[in-house]
Amino acid sequence: MGDFLLYTVGLPLTFLFLVLGMAMAARRILGLHVGLVRTTFACLLGVSLSEVALSAMPTPDTPALTTVQIGISLLLMIAVLTFAEIVVPTGSIPPPTEWWRALRGRVSRTRRYSRITAIAFRHGLGPYLRGRERTDTRLARSLRLALEEGGVTFVKLGQVLSTRPDLLPPDVIAELTLLQDNVPAAPWPAVRELLVAELGQPPEDVFAEFDEQPLAAASVAQVHRARLKSGEDVVVKVQRPGVRRVAEGDLDIVNRLGSTLHDRTRWGRAIGVRDLAAGFSTALREELDFLVEARNLAAVRAASTDSDIVLPDVHHELCTSRVLVMERLDGVPIRSAPLESTDRDALARSLLDVLLRQVMVSGVFHADPHPGNIMLLRDGRLGMLDFGSVGRLDAQLRSALGKMLLAIDHSDPAGLRDALLELVTRPDEIDELQLERALGQFMARHLGAGMRPDVEMFSDLFKLVYRYGLSVPPEIAAVFRALATVEGTLAALSPGFNIVVESRAFADKQFSAHLTPESLRRTVTEELHSMLPMLRRLPRRAERISSALEQGRLGLSMRLFADERDRQFIVSLLHQVMLTVLGATAGLMAALLLGADGGPVAGPGVSLFQVLGYNLLVISVLLGLRVVVTIFRPRTQR
Repeated sequence: MGDFLLYTVGLPLTFLFLVLGMAMAARRILGLHVGLVRTTFACLLGVSLSEVALSAMPTPDTPALTTVQIGISLLLMIAVLTFAEIVVPTGSIPPPTEWWRALRGRVSRTRRYSRITAIAFRHGLGPYLRGRERTDTRLARSLRLALEEGGVTFVKLGQVLSTRPDLLPPDVIAELTLLQDNVPAAPWPAVRELLVAELGQPPEDVFAEFDEQPLAAASVAQVHRARLKSGEDVVVKVQRPGVRRVAEGDLDIVNRLGSTLHDRTRWGRAIGVRDLAAGFSTALREELDFLVEARNLAAVRAASTDSDIVLPDVHHELCTSRVLVMERLDGVPIRSAPLESTDRDALARSLLDVLLRQVMVSGVFHADPHPGNIMLLRDGRLGMLDFGSVGRLDAQLRSALGKMLLAIDHSDPAGLRDALLELVTRPDEIDELQLERALGQFMARHLGAGMRPDVEMFSDLFKLVYRYGLSVPPEIAAVFRALATVEGTLAALSPGFNIVVESRAFADKQFSAHLTPESLRRTVTEELHSMLPMLRRLPRRAERISSALEQGRLGLSMRLFADERDRQFIVSLLHQVMLTVLGATAGLMAALLLGADGGPVAGPGVSLFQVLGYNLLVISVLLGLRVVVTIFRPRTQR
């Protein structure tokens, strides 16, 4: 009975100690943190394989080969772990508690992905998804129809792409501009339920009046007229019920589709479709959060206090992520406004001036100023609506844009080249002289004597950017998108209004404003204030340098690999090279020893040279596995 108990208890303990020993050995040899489940599976499979391998040896019971037998067992077990680490890296499998949620998400995504793919193939877009490139005059219309049928997310995607003439040909841009997201209004019971959930009480308890019929309805939200209990007229923007859930699923598909097109198609890599998808996802998620829009409106309003354009005030205490309450502007959209009795040129110039001030001065600007978002108020001024899409520029980008406009105004190709390279993401190698010549030809074609600049100039500039492999960052793309959009609004306000000429005049006026005596004095004062601490230390440092030079003690100290990342890279590289050399040396020595005749006898039919050769062979393979695992392991786990 005691022997039976010892056997039944000792065997699991022995196996447990074997598993723990293998885990420690695997971590030391491969540099891995292997889990218990994976190690147990590898141990079972490795032991089974090692039994088969050792039984095939001619003299498996030779005591001299014990180290070889242990090495082979260890080698097979670690080989299983290595294969598992390459195929399914540690941490890539979610815990069991998340499997069910992940499975449900995958099923839902697959169903939606299949529907989107079917829509694309139905409209003849299949060859482009497979990476085949061909010329088809029906592509533009097929793309528009497919995006319209895809729903809100894909309509928004098409609208964003319609503002990227640097990426898409003119016929596709022209077709995508026809995309509309006007849809029937959501039923009032569903809207009221959402308002109660967001506001915490029925709308009749919050507002003195609330019109159940929306003023306008789109794919993301609809707008209702209301009146606060204080008597102020407001508009309430309510997100359509369920749109966020649908959009999140579609955005996941857009990102995966972008990655697939980037990996499988040449045109996808050329236009940076993966980065485009990521930028679009970020922008749409912000548009679905009305608190972001409220902050955007507050920022633009604060930066536009001295402009002639009216921006509505936001009632932040009533705003949530799906409800936005703001001041109601009394007027009609430009597209349907009577403009006969107004000074159209003055209105157009005022609108362009405020947009350029937002871009060039404050750095926060309305990124979608289409005619539906610009209103003509009863007092003759213009009002601006819908701040779900707002662009932001830092001081460096604003400065580069100003330099670009000045270079265009002065017909300076070298200045335009320098400003352009500050705006875009440049490749590692670029012929700047050739780019300058191309820009000079561009300016001679569009800005020469007797030429009238127009918006087509920007299209040619985008083609030139694409030809030289330059990548336009999303912030700058938003600027050109806003300018391209406002051009249509300005054309509706004042036909014949030249946006390029007026933009050049604005840049010249801004530059002249910085050259006034007061502005120069303020700039010099600010610079002196920033340089004053350095100027105070300069005499002492100059005296120390001259003293060291006089006494022959002046030297230059430079530290190689001062950055920790550089040291880690060198150490890792030397580590891999050393392991590779040691593994190759051990393998070569094993081959020489196994091929050598004679030598001291270590056992029946086995020489000492063969024992050493087998051990060196095991060591060589183990070192090789360590190098392979390090190469294939994801960078974040190294």
